[in-house]
Amino acid sequence: MLYSTLLTFAAVGAVALAAPPQNLLSRARSKSELDPYPGKPKVTFARDGSFKLLVFSDLHFGENPWDWWGPEQDANSTRLMRRVLADERPDYVVINGDLITGENTFRENLTKLIDEIVAPLNEVGVPFSSTHGNHDNNINITHAEEIQREQKVAPRSYTRFAPPGVGGDQGPGNYWVPIYKHASDPAPALVLWFFDSQAGIAKNSTFENQIPLNDWVDQSVVGWMESEIALQNKAWGPATERGAIAFVHIPPHIVESLQQTLNSTQDPGLNADELGEGSTQSSWSFETTGNDGPFWDAIANQTLLPNLHAVVSGHDHGNEWCKRSGPSPSQDIVFCFAKHSGYGGYGQAEWGYGVRMFKFAPGSDVRRSVDTWIRLEEGEVRAKVRLDATYS
Repeated sequence: MLYSTLLTFAAVGAVALAAPPQNLLSRARSKSELDPYPGKPKVTFARDGSFKLLVFSDLHFGENPWDWWGPEQDANSTRLMRRVLADERPDYVVINGDLITGENTFRENLTKLIDEIVAPLNEVGVPFSSTHGNHDNNINITHAEEIQREQKVAPRSYTRFAPPGVGGDQGPGNYWVPIYKHASDPAPALVLWFFDSQAGIAKNSTFENQIPLNDWVDQSVVGWMESEIALQNKAWGPATERGAIAFVHIPPHIVESLQQTLNSTQDPGLNADELGEGSTQSSWSFETTGNDGPFWDAIANQTLLPNLHAVVSGHDHGNEWCKRSGPSPSQDIVFCFAKHSGYGGYGQAEWGYGVRMFKFAPGSDVRRSVDTWIRLEEGEVRAKVRLDATYS
């Protein structure tokens, strides 16, 4: 959860990855305003009309590569990924941040770790997207470098860069993915939104002087989001005609207050991480508290995203609950924690390892409801709820 400000033993290699080329940064506009994936197939619902979305979170590959237990954790995480993918057969996968434990990452093995993470996804050919977390920004690694490598080695990755100037100094991963009922449909039934909460350690730091990055979605994202939704509405009709789900690694700051009023019956799921300093956006310093406010106000604005089913975050490994924000009618949306998937990162054995699932049933109104639950590695299902107008 918390990015480390301690000295690490990682060594800086001699070869650095190149900065993302301009054609990657602008490819979202390379064909048309609303075709961000020229050359890629449309992502669609299953033939039976259902759509199953699987969320891995906090995989934390690359811890302690100099010890036996670090590589063993990565092997366990890969086993979990392969088992869950085989059992669930999702239509789409999200990796919701902290792919790598950057403070332990050797410069020379960065690309190998990304290759390991996407290998199970490549094997089954499932389309997927990533967000990035605080541990993905460090002296030897950046969000941009992870995105660039993923795009190179994963043909079915839909992760992309925001336009230049959007996302702050180290938050380039802001984008959306349209999901269609049928490939022939002119407009999507669902839009998946991905936001970059930055955080971690600046690349120009030294091990003796580590410079923390802003730990919130940059305000520049708000204007970009508003303009993108305006384009979508012009091309596809009003946002009321489609559903949405949003993903961001670090939870918005408001989630701290949601935890105080959890009801274990209507808001089921593990609640083992008390939220506080460093566990939500803009919470490292009293001086920065509230800096994620513009992002939250935009994402919770039901005029912009009237059918947003949930905002989904990882980061806090001991939590897996959902909760409606309320009570303001204009910001009455649901927040959900994902599920700690990786054997790396902090945790306790009794918390278990697994994924969060979302499923739109065949024939269901994508605008109105979606089922979600936690699935553990061995197959146990818990905390299942239906997110609709009656939830909470």
